[in-house]
Amino acid sequence: MPTLGACFAIFAALTLADEASDLRAANGLVSDEAAAASCLAWAATSPGVQPEPIHAALMKYLQTTRVREWHGAAAASGDDPATARAIARLERSVRSETARPEVGTPASTELVASLDGVASSRRARVAAASREVSALYVVTLVVSGLALIVNAGALVFRSSLRTSLIIVGVACVVGLSLALLFALSAPWSGAFIVSGHSLDDVIDDLKSGFFHGGP
Repeated sequence: MPTLGACFAIFAALTLADEASDLRAANGLVSDEAAAASCLAWAATSPGVQPEPIHAALMKYLQTTRVREWHGAAAASGDDPATARAIARLERSVRSETARPEVGTPASTELVASLDGVASSRRARVAAASREVSALYVVTLVVSGLALIVNAGALVFRSSLRTSLIIVGVACVVGLSLALLFALSAPWSGAFIVSGHSLDDVIDDLKSGFFHGGP
């Protein structure tokens, strides 16, 4: 019994810690994407640049991402057609501005670098969403948990009701640990969805005109 309990506790602790770390990393990637989008929105206000087409395309891309590419298989595949069209429109808007002679080299460089930051952040987010917990980890945890419950049941077989509470407690701990693991292991489709508030804030700023050009 102590050996089985220790094995399950070690496996569960290591796996849950790893999944919790991945969830924090996923939230960090979204924050990076929001920062890149904000940089692009500000870069569009450089002298000589017409910000409206870029801001409109950027807002459309962020809104489409939040609606179409934030849950389930679409988040992991990154092949949603509407999102692909939105980011293509953003690419064309930025590159059309950089091709205008009124836009100087520093502003063009900043626009392209900011656009690359948005695209790179998106690719990192899709890669993180496609990650899945190892099947061997899950099988090991389930088997060790079941073995722990069965062993506890054998110990309290035909014992008093008070002693039988041991197996109830063990079953609850094992069940909750596995449920928490499955919730953490799917940050784009499980109970703990990665927060998109940072992207929503950029969308709100674009709607309110927070990003504006100089005098």
